[in-house]
Amino acid sequence: MEKYLINPNEKIAKINKEIYGHFSEHLGRCIYGGIFVGKDSEIPNKNGMRKDVVKALKEMGIPVLRWPGGCFADEYHWKDGIGDLKNRKKMINTHWGGVTEDNSFGTHEYFELCEQLGCKTYVNGNVGSGTVQEMSEWVEYITFDGVSPMAELREKNGRKKPWKLDYFGVGNESWGCGGNMAPEHYGNLYKQYNVFVRDYKGQKEHINRIACGPNSDDYHWTKKVLDKVKWRTDGLSLHYYTVPKGNWNDKGSATKFDNNEYNSTICKAYKMEELITNHLAMMDSVIPGAKSKLVVDEWGTWYDVEPGTNPGFLYQQSTMRDAVVAALTLNIFNKHADRVIMANIAQTVNVLQSVILTDGEKMVKTPTYYVFKMFKEHQENTLLGSFITTDSVKSKNDGNKEFPRLIESASIDENGVIYSTVANTSFDKSAKIKCQIADRKVKSIKAEIITGEMHAKNDFNKKEEVNIKEFNDFKALSNGFTCTLPACSVVKFVIE
Repeated sequence: MEKYLINPNEKIAKINKEIYGHFSEHLGRCIYGGIFVGKDSEIPNKNGMRKDVVKALKEMGIPVLRWPGGCFADEYHWKDGIGDLKNRKKMINTHWGGVTEDNSFGTHEYFELCEQLGCKTYVNGNVGSGTVQEMSEWVEYITFDGVSPMAELREKNGRKKPWKLDYFGVGNESWGCGGNMAPEHYGNLYKQYNVFVRDYKGQKEHINRIACGPNSDDYHWTKKVLDKVKWRTDGLSLHYYTVPKGNWNDKGSATKFDNNEYNSTICKAYKMEELITNHLAMMDSVIPGAKSKLVVDEWGTWYDVEPGTNPGFLYQQSTMRDAVVAALTLNIFNKHADRVIMANIAQTVNVLQSVILTDGEKMVKTPTYYVFKMFKEHQENTLLGSFITTDSVKSKNDGNKEFPRLIESASIDENGVIYSTVANTSFDKSAKIKCQIADRKVKSIKAEIITGEMHAKNDFNKKEEVNIKEFNDFKALSNGFTCTLPACSVVKFVIE
């Protein structure tokens, strides 16, 4: 029996709700058809936004939405996406499928969406093909409340009151699709562009600037960028995708995989722990005192596209394997809540590890959706000290590299209620646990579970194959509980 210890006396850090953030790019059917259908669509909508998708995302507890990219951000010119729809400039989306982008979803539509969702805003600016003036004018257009050319243009386009801009990314993947830059060059550009991402006089809150950080384990990029940027950023981004076969030309299927490929997927997803730890150490070597923060604004599984779909649209299914990846990753983020201030899974609808899939009027919630919904009570809670003993699982496809079978985190809300989430990553072995809570007498325990065979999925024929269900296979103790976690499962305990 594994031992699980939770210490309510060890309050570590607030878990920023933005850790549970999402990412929407002009890619495939994420925006168009997935979120936005236009006011004239027969699909029920409010000001062009799908009512079913907005409702589902609100119920899931979406805290922040990153937009417009991704690689698309560094070829996006925001003035093409404002004003009368008939006059908006069309462009070719060169990164994603070579399709025509008609710019019918732009700045006004994005902020309308966020207002409907009730979430914070995270806009990514164009450094790769844009100018300092263009970025400066965009921030002015969004946030300035007064007399200015951009404020007047905003009012002309139907919005007098400025919007609240919570986060602004200065470029995206500048090491790759955002310009193939050297870190020193990007660091200098960041300082230049950042000057013109202004907090205008009268703004109530600061715009959090996010600098373009590393791809996966590129620690050299982290050091060299921070050497230039220093204290001028509110967060450094990190991008890491879980690719089961580790081969971008043969990534593996989202639905057809064997035991070894399952283990390889979990093993590679668990690398997030190593990446966060090592990048934070590198950041501390440049800016001592743990003052620098990390933003994991692209993460998730990346498989080969579903057969018969546009390879540039990155449409993939989601199974229990993805639910386990989401749960273990969110638990890792929780455990680093003192330094990880935001994360954004890629992507919200119809792209990569999405939480929602759509097909015309039809919509389905993926297993990943239910993990986010299950974990949402962690948002804004206080992370507690916790530890679980667990054996390791070896991944044959990764040179027998190991990952833990059980991955957990625990938090406490303002009323003293403890939330514990545990993922059993094994596809075939259950786990017996004895949980003890320090200096606490347990009054009541409730639990929920997401589980299923590792290939289990939700599709348009069986929408609820994987869902949140009540979990009763536990026994309450005076200071904790014992339980048996099924293989390939995610469980949440609510302890009063």
